[in-house]
Amino acid sequence: MAKPFGLMAWRALGLMAQPLAPLLLSQRAARGKEDRARLNERLGIAGVARPSGRLVWVHGASVGESLAALPLIEKLQEQDIAVLVTSGTVTSARMMQARLPAGAIHQFVPLDVPRAVSRFLDHWRPDAGLFVESDLWPNLIQAAAARGVKLALVNARISARSAAGWLRAPATARALLGSFAAVLAQDEEIADRFRALGARQVAVAGSLKADAPPLSCDGAALAQLRAQIGARPVLLAAQTHPGEDETVLPAHDMLRARFGDLLTILVPRHLERAADIAMLCGTRAVTRRSLGETISAQTEVYIADTMGELGLFYRLAPFCFIGGTLVPMGGHNPLEPAVLKCAVLAGPHRASAVTAYDAILEAQGFGNVGTAGDIAREAARLIGDPAGARQAGIEAAKGAARLSGAVNATIAVLQEMLHGHARA
Repeated sequence: MAKPFGLMAWRALGLMAQPLAPLLLSQRAARGKEDRARLNERLGIAGVARPSGRLVWVHGASVGESLAALPLIEKLQEQDIAVLVTSGTVTSARMMQARLPAGAIHQFVPLDVPRAVSRFLDHWRPDAGLFVESDLWPNLIQAAAARGVKLALVNARISARSAAGWLRAPATARALLGSFAAVLAQDEEIADRFRALGARQVAVAGSLKADAPPLSCDGAALAQLRAQIGARPVLLAAQTHPGEDETVLPAHDMLRARFGDLLTILVPRHLERAADIAMLCGTRAVTRRSLGETISAQTEVYIADTMGELGLFYRLAPFCFIGGTLVPMGGHNPLEPAVLKCAVLAGPHRASAVTAYDAILEAQGFGNVGTAGDIAREAARLIGDPAGARQAGIEAAKGAARLSGAVNATIAVLQEMLHGHARA
């Protein structure tokens, strides 16, 4: 059967782009978007040897998807299966180097051009491939399926907007998703979107993030910050985007009128925004973690602009506001604070993790905010009732725990694929 025009056009573009790939990668490396020492991996040239035996390939676009896959990777290794992990960003590569269990291999995903894809598959010869969430590269997926690699889309999600876009090219969507022997969606609404696009063997398995271990933190750093903060009340705003700091800071001012020693901790999603956030703070006394500045009695706003320390800040505060929810970004992972018994406040934009937000906020019995006044009101109530805030954190953790089980469901489907029971 002939391939849909969309897939043929994408392959043709990939063929035309192949000669330019080294130059493109070099330019991206100059901007810090690629690891110059590992550019060959993006061309499909492996950096290490393939281990012997069965190999399962796990692919996630960036940090969030890769971290979500960690408990799955550990489960695979328990079954004596070698694991190759690919991702596409420098940040995710650094994170995986620090967090991957011993024996698991990380490589950058090859560019989606035929030559790089062929080199990658020739070397690694995976028995199965698990694509996490929604990072779909047509040439890579179709080439793997053509070689008999059993593929599954796991922890799968697709927004209503993206699904509507794919529906404008139904033959392309059906052919691409048809490469997957199974699609394991995070919830029923997402599952229905994939079914409408022509995916087969779609099931609901929940979110891998619900099975993830708690975010780690440096114990000495935690003790140091607790000593600096003392008994001061804390308003934590985590993973904020432009437009959200401008809402959190007025909430800070409202709270300071009642709690004069309030400390607000802002953790920007993108660390390069720290200087802009400091300017937004105006006359408020600000310190920045990346500059080695400490929290003093005069500090009003502490900008936590360092990488990989969210686990530290979720342990410092009994509740937090989760960014990406007041602006249309879909919201960041609420399970991370919840499992650490940090209650959650969130705006209306939660498309990235609807089920998780619903479970946590329902368990708490509160948490919907939309304005600076909403944040100030909920924060004031929690600060004024420390015992109630602690109980809310416990309830948040219970809500998160109800979503676990995706890892075992994914492993079960993988075993079916490896033993030939799932239709490819």
